[in-house]
Order: sequence, then structure tokens, then C-alpha cells
Amino acid sequence: MSRSVFRSPRRWLLPALLTLMLGHAVSVHAEPREIDWLELMPAEDLALLENMPEVVHEGDGAPLLPDEIMTGRVVPEMGNVDGRIPGFVVPLKTTQDMRILEFFLVPYYGACIHVPPPPPNQIIHVKYREGFKLEALYDPVWIEGTLVIERTENDIGTSSYSMVAEAVSPYQE
Repeated sequence: MSRSVFRSPRRWLLPALLTLMLGHAVSVHAEPREIDWLELMPAEDLALLENMPEVVHEGDGAPLLPDEIMTGRVVPEMGNVDGRIPGFVVPLKTTQDMRILEFFLVPYYGACIHVPPPPPNQIIHVKYREGFKLEALYDPVWIEGTLVIERTENDIGTSSYSMVAEAVSPYQE
């Protein structure tokens, strides 16, 4: 390298700073973190599920999950996580033209519609001011936003997490 580069830092300092700033700006607008449903469940709840005795389907109604799992324990590290998560919609509030404004997001189709609902840490209460339409309730969606630890209870179910969605889009792998 020539000595002139070392004598005049203006020649290389400004381009280097611009490169760093541009790299930071690009990283800020990268894809949001993908959240896995199991990340929302504390390790002890997951262990209880993995070690449950075989379910016997006798009598009326669906088998119940252990009470410990239904308390809705959360993973504190998941609070205020910006990301996106796929799931199925259980509408709670719609407009007259059937735009969904508020809903529970659940990990599998039919959750909350059939008894019992998933554990509260497997339900996310979502508000989306813009609203969106679904062709069918069995069509999965992606939601993007900041996950918050907040309990919501209603007749359909109880959630341990919530999100004000920044975007809702059809699920595509």
C-alpha cells in the first residue's frame, strides 16, 4: 500500500464508515426472526407433554392435558421478541365485510373450536388494525410483530402471549 493512504485518512475513513452504516441498515431490514411454537412453552411443560401416559379414548369428550400445563406458564425470554410465527386463525372480532381484526393464533387447525383448547402458552392473542380476509379457516397465515407476555381470557380460550400484528400474510414455506 502507498504511504498516502496512511497520511490522508479521509480517503479511506469515509468509505469505510459508509460501508459499515449501509451494512447495518441492511441487517436492520432483514427477515424477522422465525418463532417456533415450542419456544413459547417452558422446558418443564414440554417435558410433561413428552412423558404423558398413553391417552385412552373412552367415554365422552376429549382427553384433558395435565393441570400443570394448562396454567399458561411462559418463557420470559420470549417477551418483546420481534418476529414472525405461522399458525391458524380463530376469529374473535370481524368487520361487517368479514375482515378479521382480532383473533387467536393457534399452532394447529381446529384448536379452540374443539374442546379442550391448547395450553395458554400455545395461543397468541392478536390484534391487527388493518384487518384481513381468509378464504377458509383452515388456511394458515404468518403473523409479524412483537410478541408480548400478556394473558387474555374469553369464552373461546386463554392466551399467555399477545401481539399487535404489523403484517398478516398467507403461509408459504
